[in-house]
Amino acid sequence: MSSKPKINNYANLKTLARKLRDDLGGADLILLYAYNRTGKTRLSMEFKDEGKRKSKKNPAGIADTLYFNAFTEDLFTWENDLDGDAARHLQLNPNSTFFNGLRDLALDETIAGYLNRYADFDFDIDYTEWKVSFRKGEAENIKISRGEQNIFIWCLFMAICERMLDGHISYQSNKFLYIDDPISSLDDNNAIAIACDLAQSLRRAASRQDPNGDPAPIKIVFSSHHALFFNVMCNEIGRSKAREPRVTHKRYFLHRPNSDGAYTLRATDDTPYFHHVASLAELQLAATSGTLYTFHFNALRSIMEKTASFFGHPDISFCLKSLNNEADLALYNRALNLLSHGKYAIHEPTEMGDDNKDLFRRLLTDFVTTFQFALPEIVENPPAALPAPAPAASPSAAPAPTP
Repeated sequence: MSSKPKINNYANLKTLARKLRDDLGGADLILLYAYNRTGKTRLSMEFKDEGKRKSKKNPAGIADTLYFNAFTEDLFTWENDLDGDAARHLQLNPNSTFFNGLRDLALDETIAGYLNRYADFDFDIDYTEWKVSFRKGEAENIKISRGEQNIFIWCLFMAICERMLDGHISYQSNKFLYIDDPISSLDDNNAIAIACDLAQSLRRAASRQDPNGDPAPIKIVFSSHHALFFNVMCNEIGRSKAREPRVTHKRYFLHRPNSDGAYTLRATDDTPYFHHVASLAELQLAATSGTLYTFHFNALRSIMEKTASFFGHPDISFCLKSLNNEADLALYNRALNLLSHGKYAIHEPTEMGDDNKDLFRRLLTDFVTTFQFALPEIVENPPAALPAPAPAASPSAAPAPTP
């Protein structure tokens, strides 16, 4: 039996960014999965800043990373034309080096090639005023949704990446590509399509050659909180393709155990962690620490609904009936219905009473054990499990869940 992957600890983002750069010395690509608010965006900026610090290898401090993250999206500002309510457009910030050479790159056709895969509107770029207007059929200067706006920005970024891979002079200092959460506000269908297209481009970046035919790869870091997107990327990058070189890559689960700024990194080379599995690990930590709120029932119910759906069943009754715990079954059902709705939702962080904490631990333990979830060890030494009290003799004799 293989040993469990080691969990590495990092005191701050700077040391973590250096770890990623070291890894890319022996791999083409790093895939990171992490929750929102873990620090993925700040990590991408620290990685970028590390590449432009002056050193013996880089005495001029020339930036070496082309990146996409929340800061990239902030370079585009929507203008609604409040005065005339007619000339609505997306304003670009020409002061950013992100747009270096944009006027000379002739990107309109390449952007349109990507955009036509995901959306049904057209665009026009005014390089004098640095703005983009949108149209659909005969309708001009239309307002597009936030999701459509993000799709357009992503397509523009992908077009720039193509020019970088083609060897355009404006981006020749870039040796790394860092992409963080490119699919905010997208539905699952577009998420899958974009993940497949992105994986194809990253394969091209990893196998890139210079004009002499010598290897000149662009090394890549990709991070996301979106479980579906992350897993599609892992599958697309991991599979072998005929007549294409294999992409050497590493997969990590990135976690911040508490708010003191320290981080943990665990390899997930065998199977990427699904979001609900990692969420179960978080619930396990909450249960063993004793800090449980009523919204934790809401989170557990959501995971059980996803599990039932995975097995082709319409609701959580499938999961409850599978637990083989007749003594607590009625209590579990009542608790999930009562404590995961209304005023007990996540917006009302009310701590559970002791009886409900015990009930939650029993339900969580039964669920994880019955469905044989292998939870990620997101802390080096997780606290020992608190003993759950013995189940009541029968549902009717046990106390009802208390708010």
